[in-house]
Amino acid sequence: MAPKITRIESTEFRYPLEDVGTDENGFNLIYSPGETTERKLFALQIHTDEGISGEYVGGNSPAAAQINTFANYLVGKNPLERERHWSEIKRALRKYDRMGMGPIDIALWDFAGKYYDAPIHELLGTYRTRLPAYASTYHGDENGGLDSPAAYADFAEQCLEMGYPGFKIHGWGGGDAARDVDREIETVHAVGERVGEEMDLMLDPACELETFGDALKVGRACDEEGFFWYEDPFRDGGISQHAHRKLRELLDTPILQSEHVRGLEPHSDFITADATDFVRADPEYDAGITGAMKIARVAEGFGLDVEFHAPGPAQRHCIAAARNANYYELALVHPKCQNTMPPVYRDGYSDMLDAIDADGTVPVPEGPGLGVEYDWEYIKDNQTGSVHVYE
Repeated sequence: MAPKITRIESTEFRYPLEDVGTDENGFNLIYSPGETTERKLFALQIHTDEGISGEYVGGNSPAAAQINTFANYLVGKNPLERERHWSEIKRALRKYDRMGMGPIDIALWDFAGKYYDAPIHELLGTYRTRLPAYASTYHGDENGGLDSPAAYADFAEQCLEMGYPGFKIHGWGGGDAARDVDREIETVHAVGERVGEEMDLMLDPACELETFGDALKVGRACDEEGFFWYEDPFRDGGISQHAHRKLRELLDTPILQSEHVRGLEPHSDFITADATDFVRADPEYDAGITGAMKIARVAEGFGLDVEFHAPGPAQRHCIAAARNANYYELALVHPKCQNTMPPVYRDGYSDMLDAIDADGTVPVPEGPGLGVEYDWEYIKDNQTGSVHVYE
């Protein structure tokens, strides 16, 4: 008898980020001593008649709202038929961005790994089990943390000494645009001059730069310092194929785009439009491990590398099964405050700054499924309301 899904549970919970606040506009997370920011995530459980549950902790409110529209479809279905479910749910969410597919698909992969008693990367096809990591910073602040080009250079040097082979700058936002452009350029030069011969350097303004001209100015600074990539620079939101093709033509630094387009086809269109050099994928954003690996294979077919966004166990399994990936993004890191990782792992899993070994790599979990043990007691103790149950 094939296994069947009997019930799905989604639990929203909160956890604190100490010494973390937001910038002037209230969007970018920054170091803010003495302030505590509350973050909310969702804990998903897919229960089956096998007594095995697929689990995933992550997601956001828009994704949870979308899960609410299709979760009942899955009840009574075979959890191993991921490709069928992926296709049906993709169609059902055709009017939306399909963010809700990611957490569900990851949990289904977690079930499959537990069912077959194998880590997900083995089911995908293992290429490696240790992943080179780059340090990916919080945004710039005015509070004595990453508050100057010199502070970024100091932190880059600290990360180099720890063993990191790469360093990515998230600069300033929410303030005076001209000043932020100048500081962005100064930071590129400060970090490049300090560690550029010893680390791969990346810049991600996170769409803060206000004009194409600003993006061009900052990109030319990246050219001068030999940056490894330049990511999501300006206010198109990271989605204009035409604009980024033009930017590529005017710069030497490789462009990394497609974090803000959702799914296989828009990523493929970015590639064929010559609008990016590296391809971005995220199992949570891009319709799960199933969707993210489809993007990775399409990129491979075009001879391009795929760089997975954000840290997490699902990302580690994807990178472990992708030859054409360079780095694991260890984000967000800072010299004076901790990563945004929720305190829900009981088995020592970590995405904190010190998670790398001396070679600058992180391990891929080797237990069944995602290979992590969630602290369900913490999740229940910090839930924000009633559990959404589908059965």
